[in-house]
Amino acid sequence: MRVGLLSEGGYPYAAGEGGEWCDRLVRGLGQHDFELYALSRSARQEDSGWHALPGNVRRVRAAPLWGGPAPGCASRAYGSYGRDQRRRFSAHFGDLAAAITLPGDQAYRFADGLDGLAGLARDEGGLAAALRSEQALRALETACRAPGAHPAVYGTRVADLLVVSELLERALRPLSLDWYGTAGGDRGLAAVDLCHATSAGPAALPGLLAKRFFGTPLLVTEYEVRLREHYLSGPGDLSLPVRTLMSAFHRQLAARIYAEAAVITAGDGQGRRWQERCGADRARLRTVHPGMDASLYEAVGEGDGEAADDGLTLVWTGGPVEPHLWEALATLRTAEPAIRLKVVGAPPDTLHGPEGVTFGPACGPEDYADGSVVLLSGAHDGFPAALAEAMFCARATVSPDVGAVREVIGGTGLIVPPRDPAALAAACRALLGDPGRRARLGAAARARALELFTVEQNVSAFGAVYLEVLSRAPVQHTAPDPAVPFSHAAGAQPPLAVSPRAASPTWAGRP
Repeated sequence: MRVGLLSEGGYPYAAGEGGEWCDRLVRGLGQHDFELYALSRSARQEDSGWHALPGNVRRVRAAPLWGGPAPGCASRAYGSYGRDQRRRFSAHFGDLAAAITLPGDQAYRFADGLDGLAGLARDEGGLAAALRSEQALRALETACRAPGAHPAVYGTRVADLLVVSELLERALRPLSLDWYGTAGGDRGLAAVDLCHATSAGPAALPGLLAKRFFGTPLLVTEYEVRLREHYLSGPGDLSLPVRTLMSAFHRQLAARIYAEAAVITAGDGQGRRWQERCGADRARLRTVHPGMDASLYEAVGEGDGEAADDGLTLVWTGGPVEPHLWEALATLRTAEPAIRLKVVGAPPDTLHGPEGVTFGPACGPEDYADGSVVLLSGAHDGFPAALAEAMFCARATVSPDVGAVREVIGGTGLIVPPRDPAALAAACRALLGDPGRRARLGAAARARALELFTVEQNVSAFGAVYLEVLSRAPVQHTAPDPAVPFSHAAGAQPPLAVSPRAASPTWAGRP
């Protein structure tokens, strides 16, 4: 099949987010062809270059979500719109503005406004200038002053409206791109069988349009839920009305994407719960754990663990040092002064700890080689990659009960309440004093990691999801490529003509 991989601030840019898992996915599914549709976030990201692309990447289309309108946005100047076009824009943008200013369930109004703007952009060559026009500002102001509008937006100033207008134009820029087929014969997303978006933000907008225009099914993957990250990112330098309006826009956009996606995947159960809370249908949610290269940890995980395990060394990884660690360490060293602690990932020149503590930058699997017990930091909201690394290295672990730790560790490690020094010290003492238990937990942890968190598992899971999506919602190309096997739907073939004389065999008496 041909897959349109849609990204924002990520693959194929070398300085992007999620580039590694996308690259492994494309290389692992070499039987499929990929077309990359990438939205960049900054000039620095574009200057970073691309990953080395494999041969099954057939084309790359890129457009910026920063600066002025993208080169692919063949937008007409707003002043060139006729009366009908201005009326259509006013109606559709008015619906979208009302949906992000009024409380309650406004999904229907947001969907009508977004679909109408998409149709207008396709008919008239883009929306970039219209979204920054005076009429757009007036529509936003009218929505903010309407009865029943959110109190936080009632005092919106002209400066706030200008900021919102610019942010909306950038977020909606994919509506104006030439990725949906041109008169010159470039079919763009009309030629793909499946759209796979790497987030439920602007990256998924081309997938929404491909589904609306061509019936192409949409798959959405979020290893970090964008809406959650938007809420947790803090106020920044934006005013309260701007933050309120843009939060409402991203919430409505995510809900719309979840409603239209055939399947939505997350990296862990916590991400799935956020997606479900933001409107995703539980029946269409799947968990596909991130994939890690198991070969990097084979030397440590399959080595002679008893030779390196002295029963005295703790390794802290996964985040900055937390105050309760020193209390737990003091308790442990009171009972056994020879216990040592290695803090991984902290610059040694800036942090100083008690006696017996060393600091070092994260280097790789060798960080876990000398550790008897690995301690995980509590600063984990997403998938705890450091915990999975320790599991690949066959190390017994003590982790706080936060995020997706229970889901990842299963029964192969100890879990303690977060920021509880007494519980942390007790768990460490129990493992340090029982080498047989450490060995059994480490072996079980490595077996679990090899089963759930490898690159091969990740690629295989996505391959199965691709087939599931196409089996449920196959795209019907209007002009399929005859050189591509099975490009015609089975029902599109005419039935075989059967001669009436051949209705019965000769041995049945037919002359």
